[in-house]
Amino acid sequence: MPTNLYGPHDNYDPESSHVVATFLRRFHEAKQANASEVTIWGSARPRREFLHMDDLADAILYLLRLAEPPDWGNVGTEIDLSVMELAHKIAGLVSYQGRILTDPTRPDGAPVKQTDVTLLHRLGWRHQIELDRGLQLAYESFLSELRSGQLRSHDKIDQTKRVVERPRPR
Repeated sequence: MPTNLYGPHDNYDPESSHVVATFLRRFHEAKQANASEVTIWGSARPRREFLHMDDLADAILYLLRLAEPPDWGNVGTEIDLSVMELAHKIAGLVSYQGRILTDPTRPDGAPVKQTDVTLLHRLGWRHQIELDRGLQLAYESFLSELRSGQLRSHDKIDQTKRVVERPRPR
């Protein structure tokens, strides 16, 4: 069972993506628009753990190569941070200089989501991609996908105007 995943070819839809993809896009767009502030959902106090998708793939292959793999196991880093700490990391990564606000009317979710990866560590597997490096790789991928028009999202981004156009409800 993996923890929160992120990496290349993520879903960057503003309404349905997970937190890393949401923040990469939101802070990138705010920087492009010279926005003075970005609002994120909830209190930003919940703590989350993140795993780069390449580490998940590595863990799966590692387990499949074992003579007697376990029936199940958690895959993660056991390193968590608050949603606000993540927001600041990503804002810094994209060089966004504005304020980060929270919207406490939006849901927080569980206060803590962190995996126990004792079993995988005992079997000899550990994640290789630290969060700062993984976020850099994810942002580079986001920019490449955006430039090539291959950004995975349910809405369209006009790359010349930096305006988001959402499909009309049917």
